[in-house]
Amino acid sequence: MGRNHARILSSLEGVEFVGAVDPAGDPHGSVPAVCGVPVLSEVADLLALGVDYAVVACPTALHEAVGLQLAAHDVCALIEKPLAHTPQAARRLVDAFEERGLVAGVGHVERFNPALQQLRARLEAGELGEVFQVVTRRQGPFPHRIADVGVVKDLATHDIDLTSWVTGQAYASLAARTLSKSGREHEDMVAVVGSLTDGTMVSHLVNWLSPLKERFTAVTGERGCFVADTLTADLTFHANGAVATEWEALRAFRGVAEGDTVRYAFAKREPLLVEHERFRDAVRNGTGQGSGIVTAREGLRTVQVSAAVLESANEAAPPADGARDAAPLVEPLEPVERMAPVEPLAPTEHMEPVDRVAAAEAVEVPREPVEVAPTRTERTAPTAAEHTA
Repeated sequence: MGRNHARILSSLEGVEFVGAVDPAGDPHGSVPAVCGVPVLSEVADLLALGVDYAVVACPTALHEAVGLQLAAHDVCALIEKPLAHTPQAARRLVDAFEERGLVAGVGHVERFNPALQQLRARLEAGELGEVFQVVTRRQGPFPHRIADVGVVKDLATHDIDLTSWVTGQAYASLAARTLSKSGREHEDMVAVVGSLTDGTMVSHLVNWLSPLKERFTAVTGERGCFVADTLTADLTFHANGAVATEWEALRAFRGVAEGDTVRYAFAKREPLLVEHERFRDAVRNGTGQGSGIVTAREGLRTVQVSAAVLESANEAAPPADGARDAAPLVEPLEPVERMAPVEPLAPTEHMEPVDRVAAAEAVEVPREPVEVAPTRTERTAPTAAEHTA
């Protein structure tokens, strides 16, 4: 992810990109070749250059240490999501930047996807009416670059943030289940159900075990359903029907009424570029409030919700002794007794086995010509159709 930030910063208007930091160096030489800046080994070396702000795109467990070092030197920071690995670390980062009046943002880049930008604007305009439910699906192959956190902190934080953002509501309750199938320390799959403070139902399905890459958000309300695909940046609206379906065979599949489906056309800019433009302007103005960035305090709330997801999943986890079979939710069905096989019927005396029946000889049946007596049919009056041109 750091290379993508470097690519944007190297050509961002009004920003001078002066250097990158990576203790492992840059073995491929991509940053100097593309961006023309040196790759430094320590954050202190970067601070010595007198920077105004920095982008933190290191492993999540290091966000706190790097962020606190930047804040101590009065340097604003755009920190990749999640803000930190624990709610306590995230709160320390928020306090450090707020106490010094520094701008701190979190890289929840999905907020800047044009499809979700359009979705939020239309929800704010009341086009959907009352919101009933938000459903998200975020799945795809395993990202080998992620090693220090699981799918909840790496991917589900996107859905937690965008759900609160597009609806303007906080999470009120949730329940979650996780699975770990890749042999790693952290979870690979999570399913979350919950509700927001206004009663809206939410559902999130997130994993990195699927060969299918999907980024799906659906918001259902009293006037229809918005569907956002953030891979293609498309937004589609399925309206509730106003015209009754008279074809009975279709009612079982499409409901009593079928509405219009509209896919909107709008400008589509790269979300990461828009995110950097917003953060640049926030640093210039000296405040993150009202700038359109994801503030550090908003990032803290997302970390807190993700921690609640893991806590809920851990409470429902199977025993540590390795037992896989959980107690059934209801009484199990009684086993069905196996029926004895049916004996085949014995052939009767007058029946011969099929393979012993001799083939009958072909017998030619004489056919006499059939005489048909002529009949006289009276001419009927022409029908109305015969008078039709």
